Amino acid sequence: MEYILCAAIWYKDLESQNFLPVNCESGVVVCGWRHSNCIAVLNALNGKRSVTGEVGDYTQGFLTNKNRFVDRKEGWAIAEKANQINDRERGSALTLYSEDLY
Repeated sequence: MEYILCAAIWYKDLESQNFLPVNCESGVVVCGWRHSNCIAVLNALNGKRSVTGEVGDYTQGFLTNKNRFVDRKEGWAIAEKANQINDRERGSALTLYSEDLY
């Protein structure tokens, strides 16, 4: 069964020859406990920040145990099926946040 491992951000316009999730054809995927950790890691490595547009196109999502990057909507469906969603209060949107998991 597929389940969510951690928060991740796919920076599609950055160049890298590093290992990528199986469904990402290019760019860099940075993983972390929360999305803010991913942003901080990228900034520490190359001095670029997501919020200023320096990194180009990016998507916040999650990495799964099947080595797939998924967006927040697909992440919700996977986490719900894997019974990973906690009982924190949330709105009606079915989009996943790391706070929904841990």
